Amino acid sequence: MTASNVLPSDVLVLYGQRFDSRLLLGTSRYPSPAVLLQAIERSKPAMLTASLRRQTGAGQASQDFWNLLRQANVPVLPNTAGCHSLQEAITTAEMAREVFETDWIKLELIGDDYTLQPDTLQLVDAASRLIKSGFKVLPYSTDDLVLCQRLVDVGCQAVMPWAAPIGTGKGPINPYALQTLRQRLDVPLIVDAGLGLPSHACQVLEWGYDAVLLNTAVALAHDPVQMAGAFADAVLAGRAAWKAGAMQAQDNAQPSTPVLGTPFWHQDSHA
Repeated sequence: MTASNVLPSDVLVLYGQRFDSRLLLGTSRYPSPAVLLQAIERSKPAMLTASLRRQTGAGQASQDFWNLLRQANVPVLPNTAGCHSLQEAITTAEMAREVFETDWIKLELIGDDYTLQPDTLQLVDAASRLIKSGFKVLPYSTDDLVLCQRLVDVGCQAVMPWAAPIGTGKGPINPYALQTLRQRLDVPLIVDAGLGLPSHACQVLEWGYDAVLLNTAVALAHDPVQMAGAFADAVLAGRAAWKAGAMQAQDNAQPSTPVLGTPFWHQDSHA
């Protein structure tokens, strides 16, 4: 799916595959399937995330959801949401590959139920095993530099650090850590979790991040369709600003109007 307002040369590349959008969209908690489809149409995301557990446990409802995803005609990124152990995540990923017929997987391995923080002790091992099994792994991680570097070292061709805990909408709570990641890692970086406003998405794209993944901020908005569009526009603006090269902040005021040739007045001594 090609977004008409994205330049062909400015595409997101993940595991060698090209995507015209830099926005990934979650599919849960929308008011209705119709609203979800409208949000997808308005934002034109690169991929749609779907949790195997949530979508396969309700019989006909599960089949209806799968049909909806096919109708959307957007690549699906299965998610190992809710997994708390290494083996649980691997098993869920293998099941998702069969159900959704894709090697792509969003690796989510939760270590703390309160903050939904990733299990940093098992995440690298889980990613390594899945990559060796032929998966294209997009790991959900914290903004810890060492953790993200280890994920790259075992073969992850992209990493998805959080901006803040899932569903909080706080935006980037540790700008220094996120900007350090961008400076140090030479792989696509997708901010996943914690974005609440379009300005948050614009900001991380201005820092050089490659994409954002959204769900709660869109699904729980008063008007999810309009909010999906606002985020899509913000991502485009942030990317354009990064490519343009933003000015550096200054401690002192700098005149924006040339002084040369500016008329001036003096007091007449005979007045």
